[in-house]
Formats: sequence, C-alpha cells, structure tokens
Amino acid sequence: MLMQTYEARLVSLREELARRGLAGFVIPISDEHLSEYVGGYAQRLAWLTGFGGSAGTVAVLKDRAAIFVDGRYTLQVRDQVDGRLYDYKSVPQDTLADWLADNVATGAKVGFDPWLHTQGWARTTAKRLAKAGAELVAVESNPVDAVWEDRPEPSTAPAFLQDEALAGRSSADKRGAIGEWLKAEGLDAVVISALDSVAWVLNVRGSDVERTPVALSYLVVHADGTADWFIAPEKVTAELAAALGNAVRVRDRDTFEAALGEFSGKKVASDPQRSVAAIDRALVAAGTEVAALPDPAVLPKAVKTPAEQAGHRAAQARDGVAVSRFLRWLELEAPRGEVDELGAAARLQAEREACGDLRDLSFDTISGAGPNGAIVHYRVSEETCRKLEPNSVYLVDSGGQYPDGTTDITRTLWVGPGEPPAEVRDRFTRVLKGHIALAVQTFPTGTTGSQLDVLARQHLWAAGIDYAHGTGHGVGSFLSVHEGPQRIAKPRGGQAGGEQELLAGMFLSNEPGYYKTGEYGIRIENLVLVEPRTIPGMEGEWLGFETLTLAPIDRKLVDRPLLSAAEIDWWNTYHARVLDVVGPQLDGEDRAWLEQACAPL
Repeated sequence: MLMQTYEARLVSLREELARRGLAGFVIPISDEHLSEYVGGYAQRLAWLTGFGGSAGTVAVLKDRAAIFVDGRYTLQVRDQVDGRLYDYKSVPQDTLADWLADNVATGAKVGFDPWLHTQGWARTTAKRLAKAGAELVAVESNPVDAVWEDRPEPSTAPAFLQDEALAGRSSADKRGAIGEWLKAEGLDAVVISALDSVAWVLNVRGSDVERTPVALSYLVVHADGTADWFIAPEKVTAELAAALGNAVRVRDRDTFEAALGEFSGKKVASDPQRSVAAIDRALVAAGTEVAALPDPAVLPKAVKTPAEQAGHRAAQARDGVAVSRFLRWLELEAPRGEVDELGAAARLQAEREACGDLRDLSFDTISGAGPNGAIVHYRVSEETCRKLEPNSVYLVDSGGQYPDGTTDITRTLWVGPGEPPAEVRDRFTRVLKGHIALAVQTFPTGTTGSQLDVLARQHLWAAGIDYAHGTGHGVGSFLSVHEGPQRIAKPRGGQAGGEQELLAGMFLSNEPGYYKTGEYGIRIENLVLVEPRTIPGMEGEWLGFETLTLAPIDRKLVDRPLLSAAEIDWWNTYHARVLDVVGPQLDGEDRAWLEQACAPL
C-alpha cells in the first residue's frame, strides 16, 4: 500500500513538472539553511520516496528517477525506497550531474529550487547539463510543494535564550568580533544562514527542528557589531528581545529576500558552502559585491569555551548514569527474547528523561538488532522493528540534548545467554583496538583529522575489512550533533588539502565500526575533546584527546589475547574513571552492576 502511495506521488510530481514545461527536477534533503536535519515542512524527499535517512538527493525525469545516497545508507535505501520507481545510486562513485546529463534529451529543462542548493552546485550541474545540450533552471516555487497536499507548516515555537554562563561568551562579544573581522576584510556585512551559526552568534536556541535546538531564521551582522535577525515576529518574546538589546533588530523572516536588496553598492560576505544559491542571486541582483568567505561563526563555534567544556562534562556525567542504567536493564531483560528495537530505544530515552534536563534526543536513536545493526544509519520503525534475539549482537547509537551539552554514544552489546562467536569477538576487538589507538594518540599542532583516520582502521585493514563512514565528526554545544569544520575521516577526493586542522577546544567523536551485511553491526563511540599535551622533551606544541563519554563497554565481546598490555591499561583506566564519576550517582543493584561492568579486564 505504501509503495502504491509513493508511486502515486511520483506520478503527481511528474504531472506538475509537465505543466511547468520541465523535463525533470532535483529534490535534496535540505531546507533554506542547508541543515542536516530539517523540519517536517522541508521533508520533501521523505514524503516523495519514503527514504528516512538524513542525506540524499533524488532526480526525477519524465520516464525514470534515481536516488543518490552515500555508503551509510546503501542498505537502508533498498529497504525504504521502491526499486521499481527509483534507480539506486552511490555517491561519490555516481554523480547526479552525470546521471542527468546521460538521461535527458537535448533541449530539456531540468528544474531546481535555489533555496535548497548552493550556488556552486548549481554552476557545476548547469555546466554538465549544458554539455549534453540541456539546461538547469531555477524555479520560482517548489513543484513538490504544489502536489504535497498535507504538507506541515513550519514550527511556531518561540526562541529562547542560551544562558551566557553556559555559553561562556556574550552575543555582543561574538558580534563585536565578527564586526572587527568585517572591517579587516573591507566588508560592510555578512549574511549568516546556517541555523546553528545564527543560534551561536545570538546565544539563542529554539525547537523548530527535531533533534537540533535552533530557530528558523537568518542573521545579517554589520561591521559595527549590530545585527538584523530575520525571524517570525511571534517567535520572539518580550524577554528575549530585551535580552538581545537594541543592537539586534528583529525583522520578519518573510522580508529577508527583499531586505537583501538593501545592500546595493555595498560589499557583503556570504559562505558559498553554507548559503543557498537564492541568497547570492538576490545580492548580485541588487548590485551587491559578494565576497565568498567562510561563515565567521563556524570556527569559533567549534572551539569550545571553558564554560562549554565544563558544561559538556556535566552533561556527560548525567548521560552516563542514564546509559549505565539502560545497559543493566538490557543485560537482564534482552536474553529473555521479549525486548524489541523500539522498546529498547524507548527505555533508553526514559532513562535520560529520568536524569533531568533532557530537552530532546540529539538524533533518532539507532537501535539495531542483528542484521539491522549492519545498516549504519538505521532508523527503526514499526515495519522494520526486530526483537533482540538471544545470542545475537545489538548496536545502539544515541544521544541527548541538554542545556549544557550535546551527547552521542554508541555501544555494541552481546545478548546472551550464550558466548559470542569467535568471529564477532575478533571483529569487536579490532574495532576496540582502533578506538583505543585514536584515543591515546598525541599529535603536533597543524594535524588534520584525515591524518589520524587510519589509526582507527589499521587493525581492521590488517584483516582485509573496513567501514564505509567517517571515524569522527564535530559536536556542538547544545547545538548540532554533527558540527564542522573538524572531522576524522579519509581524505575527500584522495587529498587532504583544505581540511581543518584540529584545535584545542574542539569536540569530536571517536567511532570506528564494522558491519557484516545481513548479520550484525559493531561500533564503539565516545566523544573526545582536543586538549594541549605536554610530552617530556617535546619540540613545538602538541595535542591529544580527553575522552568525555562515560559508560561501560561490553567486556563479553572482548577477545582479551588480542589486546596489548597498553590497551588493557587503557581499558582499565577508562572504566575506573566511569566508576569514579558515574558510580556515586547510582545505588543498590545499579551501583553493584556498574562495579562489575567496570572491574579490571
């Protein structure tokens, strides 16, 4: 029935494209701010296809369509999207521009929504289509919206202040720094459209996007440190307006595009990677000189203040209690064969709620039993929900949004009562060895994440296996669980040039994994903080990682003989710290269980 519904939606879209004289249309998972997670009103690709991932693009032509996803979603896309309607394409091996050029007729017009793509994407795609004799055209309104009858409205929830004591810097200080940067660059203003950047600059948060505490809005910061905040007026309370002060002018979000015309003859910065094409086009049309420069909030947002670091540790201490209680519950209940993926995810959320201050999850919990655990970014649903069968592997990747920090943790567990097979223990231990190798590494300033990535993969590579996702992503402070520019991953395009060096104060994840299609998945994830390190006799400045996440790792899956003495020492030291921080917050049987789980290996 669902697939028939999606087929009918595809037919309706094609009819709408024909009415507009378009031979095709491109639909990304995106919103006007290029957000990773988008509000319900912007879930066009999910509505059209049924795909529930957070990254992907669909191209629809008159007689065929294709969906493009990366390695995280290779399995998921086949489960959720009808292969009769869409060809499955893997990026970066397959490119959307090439597919379009290979399948459109000469003279065809392919539409795109300039509020959902970057200008760079539009230029590259247009150039490729031109070689095929076709044309890429911007649409005035999105044709998907024209056929989406029950499309949700954008959130009307009010924005709210982020406590300056938790932020560690005032909005005035942040805006002043951006103003000084603009003066140094000879610019009049900068347009900031990334929602987490807007939130960081103003020290505000919101609840307009599930799992990310941001408010739908745009920000223009001027060289004098003042700003224009474009947001639905009803979302700004009198208290919030007073706290922002006269230096932040609140203007209606609906007037944003027209307001860009006010910069005629001026010089304005816009980040080509974080601003949609429509913004640059409106500025150019107004006679503005546009400077393509990085969003000035991105790097200082990534380098956390001492207050943000302290807040994150406090959040991790609470989160560790919730996860530990959940792990004990799971160890008792799962072997009976009655716990399913949805029930486990609900129990984990309830434990977080019981610890206090949980505002939201930081992403939809990945609760993968057996073969579902091999789907890297699996999203459990009523249709896919499996029971945690006795003598199987269970992977749970989850996190919470707290006012003082954003958490993200993955644990892989053996559901007893039997012993794990030798292969599972081998794979788990190789993942663990890679996790430890990255956790203990010191490195000189100037090092990028791509230079460290192989540390986490080396023991898997030695066995001829790998994983198709990055090893680490940046994490925000009560903001996006995936935050740039820092990352730990294989070099993009085979080159490391242009990647962000790791700086003291950055949060990242450490999450190597292994996935055996159709059988099980393994991932061990802790969050880490880049911190200065002192090494006897060192030359220059050096950095290392402080592990922040505090919860036991399943010792049943460890093949102890594969670990070196140094790796066993890391394990014991880490678990002693878990017990030291989390233990005092537990009592009774929970405390006794944690002591056993954290006993020396």
